[in-house]
Amino acid sequence: MGKKKIKTHQSTAKRFRVTGSGKIMRTKGHHGHLRRRKSKQAIQEMKKMHEVKSSGLKKRIKRLAPNLGR
Repeated sequence: MGKKKIKTHQSTAKRFRVTGSGKIMRTKGHHGHLRRRKSKQAIQEMKKMHEVKSSGLKKRIKRLAPNLGR
């Protein structure tokens, strides 16, 4: 019996991107629903990609999606 393949957690792979320098980037949530009451600046800020800075969260993302940066 051979090794089992590591499966990528698909929702994690869809939510995060890895840059060329290895940073893990994410978008902010809540920008698709009830947008009328949010300011235009808030909506623009939510669309941008933001770096994941928490070391614990980075470790969890890498464990869930090991092939994300390849």
